[in-house]
Amino acid sequence: MKSEGSGRILIVDDEQQIRRFLRISLASQGYAVLEAENGEQALAAVYTQAPDVVLLDLGLPDMDGHEVLQGIREHSAVPVIVVSVRDREEEKVLSLDNGANDYVTKPFGIQELLARIRAVQRQSQQARGEVAASYYVSQGLVIDLELRQVSLHEVRVHLTRKEFAVLARLCRYAGRVVTQTQLLKEVWGPTHVDDTHYLRIVVSRLRQKLGDDPQTPVLLQTEAGVGYRLLVEPAQRPATS
Repeated sequence: MKSEGSGRILIVDDEQQIRRFLRISLASQGYAVLEAENGEQALAAVYTQAPDVVLLDLGLPDMDGHEVLQGIREHSAVPVIVVSVRDREEEKVLSLDNGANDYVTKPFGIQELLARIRAVQRQSQQARGEVAASYYVSQGLVIDLELRQVSLHEVRVHLTRKEFAVLARLCRYAGRVVTQTQLLKEVWGPTHVDDTHYLRIVVSRLRQKLGDDPQTPVLLQTEAGVGYRLLVEPAQRPATS
């Protein structure tokens, strides 16, 4: 994993101390930092300065962060990570439905935030066609989407069609939370968006097959009431002789 970042990060927060903390932390990792203390400044910065990632607080003095997010999405596909003290499931779901790429609750660890930034940057690159990742790894786990093969410590893992479909979609958004609704709609179809028990069963089986402790999952994490996050990294497929 890269220790140094690249790109322009826009911090949108009305608290000067938070902006200062983030500015110092991000700059130390090689990011260029832009700042906005309200929604109006944020929208202007997105349109005129083209940041690579936006860190968006929801509690802004001139407008709610959800309005800012909607305004951004009217004109830009820039990755947005909501960074907020609001920890209710409804807020997280609304943010993701409005187009946020991820949601981090304050207080947060800077290393976690940096990992989330790298994840949304990778996803943005994939969406633009700069990276066509189909090979993912994590501590002995290898997922090859192109060959539709999964192995754990060099032992082939046999997945059902639904299990592989869920795993593949989580890989495409590696490091980011994917909502239950999105997974159900894409894997089971739009008439099954309320059948969350289907998804819970598949996720439980995936954890067992991928060696992830169901009691304390590390690889396939649950964002309570929202969705799931898969912690794998895209990698180069080994050359074959």
